[in-house]
Amino acid sequence: MTNPPPRDYDIVVFGATGFTGGLTAEYLAAHAPVGMRWALAGRNREKLTALRDRLGGAAGSVGIVDADVTDAGSLRRLAEATRVVVTTVGPYIRYGEPLVAACAAAGTDYVDLTGEPEFIDLMYLRHHPAAERTGARLVHACGFDSIPHDLGALFTVGQLPAEQPIRLRGYVRAGGVVSGGTFESALTAFARFRRAAAVHGERRRAQPRGGERRVRAIAGRPGYDRDAGTWVLPLPTVDPQIVVRSAQALDRYGPDFSYSHFVALKSPVAAVALTAGVAGAFALAQLPPTRKLLLRMRPAGAGPTPEQREKGWFRVRFIGESGDQRVVTEVAGGDPGYGETAKMLAESALCLAYDPLSPTAGQVTTAVAMGDALRVRLEQAGMSFRVVDETVTR
Repeated sequence: MTNPPPRDYDIVVFGATGFTGGLTAEYLAAHAPVGMRWALAGRNREKLTALRDRLGGAAGSVGIVDADVTDAGSLRRLAEATRVVVTTVGPYIRYGEPLVAACAAAGTDYVDLTGEPEFIDLMYLRHHPAAERTGARLVHACGFDSIPHDLGALFTVGQLPAEQPIRLRGYVRAGGVVSGGTFESALTAFARFRRAAAVHGERRRAQPRGGERRVRAIAGRPGYDRDAGTWVLPLPTVDPQIVVRSAQALDRYGPDFSYSHFVALKSPVAAVALTAGVAGAFALAQLPPTRKLLLRMRPAGAGPTPEQREKGWFRVRFIGESGDQRVVTEVAGGDPGYGETAKMLAESALCLAYDPLSPTAGQVTTAVAMGDALRVRLEQAGMSFRVVDETVTR
């Protein structure tokens, strides 16, 4: 690692004029520690200035940085000007790599909201070595994908003995409006699933294998889960991949760790409806005309009203077993698509900028880079991590 020269800013928000970017800027304006040097970045200075004016007195000293994903020089200057970059500009597979490359080269910490497995795997293959050399921490999936699951798994594992095999299952329930950006990212991933699978295989071959420890994701089966007391479907999001990568990097997950990830549903009818809806979207995403038609239903950059966001919620329940011990935990919060996602992204940036953390570099998960320090921040900000039940099974 190298010692970077002094920077103009502690945190810069790239894509601040988008809907989630604006919420992230609002959160930082309301929760900035005294003396924080930060800026708003994007390609439209007029909109950035209007956002700064809307934030009012709390943002009076906020800088404005001109940056565009099509201008590598502007991204290099952005990365070299700050200690941490926050970006909400997606789909990341289309727009994200130039900024990752700039941060990796400049030794600048990077956080984003991506839930796109192909993008994360590509960034590991292309920029992890450079980030390791410069000391940059590249932390993807710092929103609802995948902080509740990654830190929730770490929290649950912490309640179990470290010297025995651990079996962990996560069950997701949520209510709220899916963001336009998330919807576009999902459709893009559906359309690119073959390329994503090929890139994932390439990463698995390139990534060092970890010693004698065994770590894996297990898909699980649909149906009624007696342990959870609910109907479930395996949830093939990026979340189990993130959890497994944390487990591969941290010995605390035990000598043999497995994780299964589910969406929890009220009835088999709901399970059938969800399966049919996802299958239909997957099929329509394969053709450009129908994919464009779907994107018009929920365009990126727009979002629900504050009243609608106020009604949003999520709960992720974990069941962990190790030896004769069983623990049930829960991570819970508000609107997953917007309010809590902006909070998690902003607190991740604040954690990297200000908290004393264990040295890490390269592409790392939230559990590896920030761990309990970020969990404490989120608890103080209103999210809950709690033990629901602990039992000895025999």
